[in-house]
Amino acid sequence: MRQGLTSRLGRLFIASIASSVMLCASAAEPPQLSSDESARYLAELRQLYLTNSDRQALLAHGNSLLETYALRAGYQVGRGDARDYLYRLELGEAGELRIREEVRGPGAAVAVRHRSLAVYGLDPYLQYRCPDQQLACSIDSPLDGEPLVRILRDPKGAQELAKALSFLIRNLQKG
Repeated sequence: MRQGLTSRLGRLFIASIASSVMLCASAAEPPQLSSDESARYLAELRQLYLTNSDRQALLAHGNSLLETYALRAGYQVGRGDARDYLYRLELGEAGELRIREEVRGPGAAVAVRHRSLAVYGLDPYLQYRCPDQQLACSIDSPLDGEPLVRILRDPKGAQELAKALSFLIRNLQKG
């Protein structure tokens, strides 16, 4: 009886480790969508944002997600240096994505930073991180791996935002 229970627990433990390893390996790989899935995703966004342009639908969706998952001071309970991190995506020159970052500190302190991301030659598949002990998720820049944007800690929201930005970068790369 004891031997049977021990062997079952051992197999269960090994199976859970194997599934964790497979999950981590699949999370590290960039998302691959078939052309049917891509077309369906873009059609849904065009319908949602009432436009005929994939680019405008992706831009509107990205900005909507950035607003929805904005890391606001109200979510940072117990932190004396709580800040609002607000982002806005804009189209720049051909092949350029502009990101406006507005950080509102305690009081009336506001810092605005504009960054341009030249998309030609970039890997369009963006990675995101949601560390367990952090209040925020970050979407990493394909240039240097540094955080491109920081949002509220919501892995599904970060995944959707990374997907929308990846599609937008691919769309901008087409010209």
